[in-house]
Amino acid sequence: MDAPLSSSEWIVRVCLFAFAAIGMFGGCVQMLLGQPDTTARLDNVHRFMAGIYLSMGVICAWAAVTVRQQGTLVYLIAAGVFVAGCGRLLSMSKVGLPEPRGVWLGYLAPELVLPWVLAAAQASR
Repeated sequence: MDAPLSSSEWIVRVCLFAFAAIGMFGGCVQMLLGQPDTTARLDNVHRFMAGIYLSMGVICAWAAVTVRQQGTLVYLIAAGVFVAGCGRLLSMSKVGLPEPRGVWLGYLAPELVLPWVLAAAQASR
């Protein structure tokens, strides 16, 4: 039987499962909804990116389940989520903060903070 997970491994696992839930739920919703009131080109790109989002969620779930076997992948996931959050921040600075503001800031905060928590926990394993 495997030894219990350390506190660092639990933090890594929780962050990865959080990213998995967000990616799988958000990816499915965006795949189904598409980009309303837009061009065919933008809807096509939107649904393609929704597929990437959904797939990233599946990868995060797998990494969480196999957390003890993961090394560099955890850092790559953290970096990917952070870069995505930076993209959201760039969008907000260029075209403004969507309504309702609290919801979008609620999305942004964990995208900019949790990757650092995940990387620090992974480094201390």
